[in-house]
Amino acid sequence: MTAPEQVLDIFLQPGEFYFGDRATRISTLLGSCVAITMWHPRLHIGGMCHFMLPARSVRPSDILDGRYADEAMLLFQKEIRTARTKPGEYQVKLFGGGNMFQRPTNQAGCADVPCRNVVAARHLLRHHGHSVVAEHVGMHGHRNVIFELWNGDVWMRHVKRVTEPEGIEHAKD
Repeated sequence: MTAPEQVLDIFLQPGEFYFGDRATRISTLLGSCVAITMWHPRLHIGGMCHFMLPARSVRPSDILDGRYADEAMLLFQKEIRTARTKPGEYQVKLFGGGNMFQRPTNQAGCADVPCRNVVAARHLLRHHGHSVVAEHVGMHGHRNVIFELWNGDVWMRHVKRVTEPEGIEHAKD
């Protein structure tokens, strides 16, 4: 499906959430944060969240905060109910959780924020009845993500963090 004549371009900052219709393109830039995209293939509606942390210890009010995975998921569920649709009707894709520092990941467990973000997203999606159809998570570096609601396509560019330019070696003593 081709793009509509007029497209609303939305750029999500960390902690933001957007849910819209077919004339929308949503994009974001991820490091250790995670983005979840949801698209309804029949209605051409959907959204994206860009969360920073799995959860906060205490929620001080009834206002949901998209900076946290559990609350971003509740924002999605609210939109799904409003649209009178079901979680299983959406195509879900998961991105991010990149290690932004050149240190080895903890193979024994999941102690760093990027890993905990990915684990939280997978758990919450399963818990709310969603199946992930595609994902690109973990590793080093950042990702640019662009989501087109008129056709459900998600474009992703992964930029690995390089500590030194290619082709240049350190001089040896």
